[in-house]
Amino acid sequence: MSEQTRTHIADRKVTVLGAARSGMAAAELLSRSGASVFVSDAVKIDIAKQSRLDALGIGWEDCGHSEKVYDADFIVVSPGVPDSAPVMQEAFHKALPVYSEIELASWFCRGRILAISGSNGKTTTTELTGHIFRESGCRTWVCGNVGVPFSGVVSDVLERDVVVLEVSSFQLDHTKEFRPDVAVLLNITPDHLDRYEGDINLYAQSKLRMCRQQSESDVLVYNADDERLARFAKGLENQGPKGYPISISQPMDQGGFLENEELVLNINNKKETLMHVDELALRGRHNVYNSLAAAVAARVMEVRSDVVRESLRTFEGVPHRLEPVREVEGVRYVNDSKATNVNAVWYALESFKEPIIWIAGGRDKGNDYAALQPLVQNRVRSMITIGEASQALQTELGHHVDDSVRAEDLEEAIKLAQLLARPGDIVLLSPACVSFDQFDSYEHRGDVFRQLVSNL
Repeated sequence: MSEQTRTHIADRKVTVLGAARSGMAAAELLSRSGASVFVSDAVKIDIAKQSRLDALGIGWEDCGHSEKVYDADFIVVSPGVPDSAPVMQEAFHKALPVYSEIELASWFCRGRILAISGSNGKTTTTELTGHIFRESGCRTWVCGNVGVPFSGVVSDVLERDVVVLEVSSFQLDHTKEFRPDVAVLLNITPDHLDRYEGDINLYAQSKLRMCRQQSESDVLVYNADDERLARFAKGLENQGPKGYPISISQPMDQGGFLENEELVLNINNKKETLMHVDELALRGRHNVYNSLAAAVAARVMEVRSDVVRESLRTFEGVPHRLEPVREVEGVRYVNDSKATNVNAVWYALESFKEPIIWIAGGRDKGNDYAALQPLVQNRVRSMITIGEASQALQTELGHHVDDSVRAEDLEEAIKLAQLLARPGDIVLLSPACVSFDQFDSYEHRGDVFRQLVSNL
């Protein structure tokens, strides 16, 4: 920890809003650094966390927020707490500084930060990039939105280490000085618009905060095929980070691209053909973007090409993202529970040439399913919908498939899928919606899918 950080934290009064993983990690980091910490959560804090906070001498409250929240020099907010929450509105009214958990952790980080964001593909790209760096022999920390809080590991990060950090829009909302050495922006498509007043431009501005503090000594890897990102990167020319675009539709003078089904890198005016697309461990055109992004980020941080190539061949993917579960009577069951928005489902449907029995639904975030119509017509034979979004999915897409039925729950959906599927088909859980109407999380939904399929 730098002297500046020590001065900023020691003996300060800090409130942490939210006692989930990132909130707990932030509270413990602040406490170890000499701050007087108070944790406040709108819901019940479980007994194990209460005991942990008590053991560290950290004050806490649950099931609501009292005036004690505002008796602080600044607030650290967990990503699950929206700006619209009354406790946040009151903090803004009192002009209290509010920081995100990743902003807090970045103050303590001695290693290099490689941060990855995007509406889709960021978890896969984060894990893939971490795999590349580990294979290179570098001590690597994979954390952030991927599951392990940045604050939970940052104290152990050394100067020679690399932190591969998955960053969501919610985590970026209250960053002020967060500055990754390398930023990777994969795409910006409509998602979480319920948190951004239904305005994709507000959502995009949140994503783009990741690069706002970068200087000419830093790097931005971005998807040049995404019009918003291409415009943003053009606006940074000569006044921001060094840009390395990626594309699967056109060659790049600098960055990475697809040419004759080969991944080609052009880093610092050195062009090299890395590998054929068929050699990639991950299937689907969207994973060509993810692989290019990871490869370019690794190469600009001086990982050898042979290490990158072998890592892209051997990566095993991430749970709940196009995850093969089981084959039953010639039918393959695939868990894509992590597909919580329309664009993620588009990528999933595009990944298969076989007929698809598609299970979709959950809690709708204001989705527009129209973009899926061509793929549904061409790839999906049967659609089974569940949850609160069931009617909307049936109305918009049901007439584009041979069979369209509603199920009460995931168990019934899988039974119906088994009846409708033929040998050679894919039964695909790719919900397009968040899980909170029937499950605790997309992981919970995916775990239940796995279990139910294993019982067939």
